[in-house]
Amino acid sequence: MGVACLCLWMGFLPAGPVDAAKLEDRIVAVVNTDLIMLSELKRDLLPDQERLRKLYSGEDLERRLKTAEAMAVTKMIERKLQLQAAKNKGVEVSDQEVTQAVQEMKKQGESLNTADPNTARSIREQLTLMRVVDREVRGLIMVADSEMKRYYEEHQDRFAYPEEYQLSQILIKPRTPDGLSVAHGRAEALLATLKQGEPFEDLALRFSDGADASRGGRLGLVRQGELIPALEQALASVPVGQVTGIVETAEGLHIVRVDDKKPRQFRPFQQVKAEIQSLVFQQKTEDQYQIWMADLKNKAYIEIKF
Repeated sequence: MGVACLCLWMGFLPAGPVDAAKLEDRIVAVVNTDLIMLSELKRDLLPDQERLRKLYSGEDLERRLKTAEAMAVTKMIERKLQLQAAKNKGVEVSDQEVTQAVQEMKKQGESLNTADPNTARSIREQLTLMRVVDREVRGLIMVADSEMKRYYEEHQDRFAYPEEYQLSQILIKPRTPDGLSVAHGRAEALLATLKQGEPFEDLALRFSDGADASRGGRLGLVRQGELIPALEQALASVPVGQVTGIVETAEGLHIVRVDDKKPRQFRPFQQVKAEIQSLVFQQKTEDQYQIWMADLKNKAYIEIKF
């Protein structure tokens, strides 16, 4: 078992133009028998650096660049370890498979420089990484019925149907740009009349400014998530047959009656079983991948030079 160096890598930017050529191909890290060169690291980092420089500046930019550099070194070390594992396990990708992958990527609209040998090498590496992870991680994962049922029970909210309401409303709109206080007075008078027992439908028909006024204010079936958030919040604690207080939104002032409320229901287990299987498989794969990577690192000789 090798020894992993615990050196702290703080960045790779050269101190000045005189050092640039000397540092161009320095060794960044040793991973068993493989080297990670500074030129490789700079090439991998370039897209992240360009993105960060567009979004940040000053000390914030420098801090984020150093974080990106450290993460890039970690990813490159992990990639080397996985490629070495693939070689040791006899995992190979043929030239024909690389060619087929290139053709498929072009069909999907990706721009590839096939004259650059690095393109084919990068694609071969990606295919090799996918294949070795399939063999060493995904291929070991099994999802039992008991695990899926436990996930279903622990995450029931994820499989709930939206609550459904049958609603009616009276909508009062301000008649002038500064007429909100007048509108509030009208709404309060209507709310008081409702509390005295006046039929909701009659008041909606006579006084509501909503498009549903001619139907006695009936909005019909409304599902949770379809309402303006302020109305949804106001309705959460209103029992069937009762009305909200005055709820102000950009549309105006609402008084809403809950005509019916469908009890919360959940999608049955059999209906969501395939979805759950995928979710559990994904989580177990991530856990197994971390275990596999930790094992590769523990058995490797890793030395970070910077």
